[in-house]
Amino acid sequence: MNIDNKFTQTHQPCPDCGSSDALAINADGSSKCFGCGEFTPGTAAAIKEDSLTTKEKVVTLASGKQDYSKLETATYKPIADRNLTSATAKKFNTLLHGDGSVTFGYTNDEGVIVAAKKRLPDKKFFTSGEWTTVGLFGKSLFPEGGRYITITEGEFDALACYQMSPYPTVSVKNGASGAVKDCRDSYDWLNSFENIVICFDADEPGRKAAKEVADLFGIKAKIVSHVPEYKDACDYLVANKADEFKRVWWAAKQYTPDGIIGAGTLRDALKQPLAKAQVMYPFAGLNKMLYGIRKAELVTICSGSGLGKSTLLRELVSHILRETTDNVGLMFLEETPERTMRGLVGLELNKPLHLPDCVYTGQDIDDVFTEMDYENRVYLWDAFGSNEIQNVLARMRYLVKVLGVEFIVLDHLSILVSDQANGDERKTIDMIMTKLRMFVQEMNVSLLLVSHLKRPEGKSLEDGAVTSLGMLRGSAAIAQLSDAVIGAERNSQHDDIIMRNTTKLRVLKNRYTGKTGPACDVYYDERTGRLSEVNMDDIITKDNKVSGEAL
Repeated sequence: MNIDNKFTQTHQPCPDCGSSDALAINADGSSKCFGCGEFTPGTAAAIKEDSLTTKEKVVTLASGKQDYSKLETATYKPIADRNLTSATAKKFNTLLHGDGSVTFGYTNDEGVIVAAKKRLPDKKFFTSGEWTTVGLFGKSLFPEGGRYITITEGEFDALACYQMSPYPTVSVKNGASGAVKDCRDSYDWLNSFENIVICFDADEPGRKAAKEVADLFGIKAKIVSHVPEYKDACDYLVANKADEFKRVWWAAKQYTPDGIIGAGTLRDALKQPLAKAQVMYPFAGLNKMLYGIRKAELVTICSGSGLGKSTLLRELVSHILRETTDNVGLMFLEETPERTMRGLVGLELNKPLHLPDCVYTGQDIDDVFTEMDYENRVYLWDAFGSNEIQNVLARMRYLVKVLGVEFIVLDHLSILVSDQANGDERKTIDMIMTKLRMFVQEMNVSLLLVSHLKRPEGKSLEDGAVTSLGMLRGSAAIAQLSDAVIGAERNSQHDDIIMRNTTKLRVLKNRYTGKTGPACDVYYDERTGRLSEVNMDDIITKDNKVSGEAL
């Protein structure tokens, strides 16, 4: 290939992390450490390949459109020193050159070769073509949705693993240091497989990267533990130990996050004051009882149908976005993403954007999006399609692991229950709540969940009946597995509009402090679409009539 390359010195000591050989110095003077990831820009002129001695030939970051027709029409040969067959080499577009160098062809999603990595005999590499746009090596060779997918740390390992095992295999592009990013970029495709087997090198960077990648996919992930004699898939194939490789591949253990600690490790932590909650509620009455919203908490909000749970949730989301820099994931299953955003933007404009007679301008929308940074902080799920719990959990995991979400709103539980195949409502709720509880704990994320209440005997919820844990629909697991349960009560049929638009928030469960009971009253202003905390004792006059002026 006629490639215009820029070269780099590699295996240099890093001044930032102390590594003896992880730093690569580019021809323009810039450098990157593949141990700590630190990048330092530079300005030196590029060095041409033919001006370097063999000893000086190092990594290049070549760019520009290249002609890969030779890779597509080449005669592929076995790579004898690695026991790789010509069929394996051809399948993965891996071409052995006469000088001992090897070119790995990278394809786009349509299977067209658009980039390449060339490995020199001295183990240095250079890349060319549309390198930044391609995904995992070998990805286009296999359709999504199979039983198993194996991820390796290098291209040769992908070829060796595929030749020894019967299932699809891909490799990350940039070794252990770039493994998490490469897998994030192909998250949906990888997550479509039932089992994700991670077969990285048996050194410290490989083991560390394997755990980080496994953490993206949770219980789907399995990590291969190599026997001491071999550090990667290539070693097994070179030693003609394919059967041994298959044994360790099938024995790959399901990933479980580290979590067992001794009490002694907490001594110093207990000496420090307890940190405040990640964010407080927008209503003082709730904060007096719940002390805010914390990570790894599942908060359930419940009330009767049509009594303003979604309105309350949007008010909470608006408050979180204003009081933190965290990202938020919104899964409102009963409404479209557009309806959700109309409600959220309307809160910032103090206008009911969800109503057709609301007056506003396009500039109003742009101003709110810019001020609140919605494009980078708010992610919504268009729930059209399957609400099967595994699908919902996969989307939630994506929100947290790939998009950096810290707060998730799920509205509401009843839709999830109705979409499961199990006809037993109680068992289905038990199963869903258990999975949500485990997810919150594993991901260290705050989840605000909505649940409907069953109709009580006597006074109806729509007439302002007092809420209780016993009204939670279908299963005691909702109360048991929630950290807090907040009931919303409102007489939606009251003759007076003030009372009709006032909701009492009641804390039904409070694992954090144990305080329960009435927390506060919030009033919905139909003109602005906002909820504000009010003191009903100041509103109701001595003759028990409501004074609108008090608001």
